[in-house]
Amino acid sequence: MENKVAIVTGASRGIGKQIALQLASEGYNLVISYQSNDEKAKQVQLECETYNVKVNIYKGDLSIEENCKSLIDLAVTSFGKIDLLVNNAGAIKDNLILKMTSEDFMSVITTNLLSTFNCSKYASKIMVKQRYGSIINMSSVSGVFGNAGQANYASAKAGIVGLTKTLAKELGKRNIRVNAIAPGFISTDMTNKFTDDMVKEIEKQIPLSKIGSVDDIAKTVSFLANSAYITGQVIVVDGGLSL
Repeated sequence: MENKVAIVTGASRGIGKQIALQLASEGYNLVISYQSNDEKAKQVQLECETYNVKVNIYKGDLSIEENCKSLIDLAVTSFGKIDLLVNNAGAIKDNLILKMTSEDFMSVITTNLLSTFNCSKYASKIMVKQRYGSIINMSSVSGVFGNAGQANYASAKAGIVGLTKTLAKELGKRNIRVNAIAPGFISTDMTNKFTDDMVKEIEKQIPLSKIGSVDDIAKTVSFLANSAYITGQVIVVDGGLSL
């Protein structure tokens, strides 16, 4: 049976890496993108290839439109189709609004929201021709409920929610599904810097009493990728934090 093909952006570490590994374990051929760390990206490629799938890597800033076009072109040239696009590339520059610069606001908007728009635009052109496809965008509970100190990040992630729902309406008739995932606190390089006391305070706010894992998000990607009648939805994966 012919392998499915997925693009995963921001895949050199953390959530993106685990998503790539999850999809590789399910037999997807992959194109994974990253922005800076060649060594980590190559390591992800090698780990994914242990599942006997083909993996190409692409380095570039996806807030630049031409780079997104090149990423999509690489997938089509390599594998002839795109079954799944996972828009995971992102960045944070937290600060209170009284101290946040307009440059820091816009850099987070472009890295998170503009890259998602650009990649979705060019992937959609391929999927429309195929008359099928799935796009999964990484939002955040910050984008759904807001979070002090993250005016830029919350705005970008809220924008991703709006983009997701709009694209689901635009592309549904072409058999293209578009959904989003809104993670809460997930164990990544960022949360691993928290002190034990900080972790305990966070866990007190979570009904399931623990920080989530990258595997929790990767499994949700797998669920959405295989759910043929779900589109336009935002799946909150936060252990109940937002209740």
